[in-house]
Amino acid sequence: MPKHSVGHVNDIPPGQRKVTKVEGNKVIIFHLDSGFFATEANCPHLRMPLGKGEILDGEVLQCPIHRAKFCIKSGDVKQWACFPPGIQLLNVVRGEKQLKTYPVHIDNDEVFVEL
Repeated sequence: MPKHSVGHVNDIPPGQRKVTKVEGNKVIIFHLDSGFFATEANCPHLRMPLGKGEILDGEVLQCPIHRAKFCIKSGDVKQWACFPPGIQLLNVVRGEKQLKTYPVHIDNDEVFVEL
């Protein structure tokens, strides 16, 4: 898989993220305490943007729209969409889906992501 440069390690301070495009795909690069990670930039629930989602417990991303929660490292669903009340009716049709994650490599302080 080709690696794509998404910036220098200093471009993304610890606890921060950077939304970028890689091969036409919007991706979020996270700098967590445990390293750098990359995920798709849209929630798999209804494809809403995750760039401003809250990071909980140091590694869980919460969708700012319907509050679905995903592990940034693995993409695992921690909680499916639960807000506003009644969204659960739509969840019958839109079943749980993992957040896509991508491998990240650091080489000479440059951050690379593989798609």
